[in-house]
Amino acid sequence: MFLKQLTRKKDGKDHSYWALVESVRTERGPRHRVVSYLGELKPLEQNRWARLAQEGLCAARQGRLFEDPTGPADYVTIDLKGLRISRIREFGRTWMAAHVWHLLGLGEFFTERLPAGREEIPWGIVAEILTLGRFCAPGSELAIEERWYRQTAMEDLVGVPVEKVNTDRLYRALDELLPLKGALEQHLKQRLGTLFDVKFDVLLYDVTSTFFEGKAEQNGQAKRGHSRDQRYDCKQVCLALVVSQEGLPLAYEVFDGNRTDVTTVEEIVEAVEKKYGQAQRIWVMDRGMVSEDNLEYLRKRGGHYLVGTPKQSLRRYEQDLLGKDWVEVQPGVDVKVVAAPEGEETMLLCRSRDRAKKDHAIYERFAHRIEEKLNQLQKSVASGRKRDQLAVAERIGAIKEQNTRAAKSFQIELKHVDGRLTLEWSKRKDVCEWAALSEGCYLLRTNLKGWDPAKLWKTYIQLTEAEAAFRTLKSDLSIRPIWHQKTERVQAHILVCFLAYVMWKTLGQWMKQVGLGTNPRTLLNELDTLKCVDVTLPTRDGRSLKLCCVSDPEPRLAELLERLELVPPKRMRPSGLDEIQPPM
Repeated sequence: MFLKQLTRKKDGKDHSYWALVESVRTERGPRHRVVSYLGELKPLEQNRWARLAQEGLCAARQGRLFEDPTGPADYVTIDLKGLRISRIREFGRTWMAAHVWHLLGLGEFFTERLPAGREEIPWGIVAEILTLGRFCAPGSELAIEERWYRQTAMEDLVGVPVEKVNTDRLYRALDELLPLKGALEQHLKQRLGTLFDVKFDVLLYDVTSTFFEGKAEQNGQAKRGHSRDQRYDCKQVCLALVVSQEGLPLAYEVFDGNRTDVTTVEEIVEAVEKKYGQAQRIWVMDRGMVSEDNLEYLRKRGGHYLVGTPKQSLRRYEQDLLGKDWVEVQPGVDVKVVAAPEGEETMLLCRSRDRAKKDHAIYERFAHRIEEKLNQLQKSVASGRKRDQLAVAERIGAIKEQNTRAAKSFQIELKHVDGRLTLEWSKRKDVCEWAALSEGCYLLRTNLKGWDPAKLWKTYIQLTEAEAAFRTLKSDLSIRPIWHQKTERVQAHILVCFLAYVMWKTLGQWMKQVGLGTNPRTLLNELDTLKCVDVTLPTRDGRSLKLCCVSDPEPRLAELLERLELVPPKRMRPSGLDEIQPPM
């Protein structure tokens, strides 16, 4: 089938309109038969009808709705007065998620890896329900059973009745899913590389934590440690994530909650090399991962690195900070290559004017707090209200601990003068001058040779992609808090969140390719306007016809889908629907 433009003359003017036609064989040879007259069409409408014709979504593929092979009836008469509408459900978001799921080839993966057994519902389909639930409306397995699955078009998309989706089946699917973690990572790495031509030669590595609700006594990895969520009252696990320069995930590992970042590097490097082979990859990490042992470990394995350094490392380059020869890599950011003491590495000084303003504001805020509290304490000591030297010293220590960013700038002395306790303080000029000089500055180190300073800085700054991944996992996909208590269930929960994040980034990359930005949240919010509904049509012969119809997209959403070359279906054909139903 195809679109055909027709013309006719009326009132002395030529008018053009369109028709959907198909080629048919006749006794006199091939002829064009009009399937439908479409009238005048706008360019956008022309593209949609042309795509529908190419995909064969008309009678040749769908068949006659009321076809009855046992009887001559060619049609039925509908009683429109008895038309009923029921079960308005969310369609757009779940439909897009299912499309991305199949785009990643996950349906075929689970069909191959989880062959059919005695289970009533294939585990691959249950895994799809779990992952799409996490992607569309993050919540617990109980929330999937009681709310999300019933309120969406998932039954129509996957063909599993509502009553078959329960927590027992979802929990068992988690157990079946976890052993496939390594194979899943390899499959996704290959699939993402094919879809978006991604080169996993530069790897961004970072670690975060996610906390538990409950005691988690059955989980050996759940421990208290440095909480990035400021939930020191809860046990946690640490999540290490490796992503590409575009933020596409490659691998992840789950560590004990009290594990420090610097101790995870060797383990994650070995895990990546075991899955994808040893190659001269470039590891980009922040200063929390850096130790001389880790860098020596990477050098021995022939790996390259580009890492941040602790703030105190800037001290040895004070004269370079004062000097000139800075190169602007982007407005407000300057860099300078300096000689490394050992000569085997390249050191890159970086200076950001925006970051300098931020550092200065933070320093001034803490310094002002210290001055206020010291003045109050000084008055209390001078008036004799505070006479215990140990108590005053403890108070000074508490003031410094609460305002560490500016604590070193103050020289504080407690003395006994004429038998009375006195408190004197002043600012240290050298420390204040260094704080002002180093504001907005940081130091990078690398064993890469021959790289342009601007390229080094831009590569390092892509660590924000790893940080953005953690923000997405925690905010949009709600990986925290963890309600599961058993170790295996926790790891399976994180695996489902990882799959949902892969889908999130896949949709973002797809949008980027067609010029729609990189934030899937915008598109998903627009897709929320797309609904599906059950329409029941009674017939004159006492039977009824039940249809599952999809609403037309709003103009803005239609334009977005046009850019993605997607057309939502007009009508779904789930199991048990779209058939003539006997009267109740």
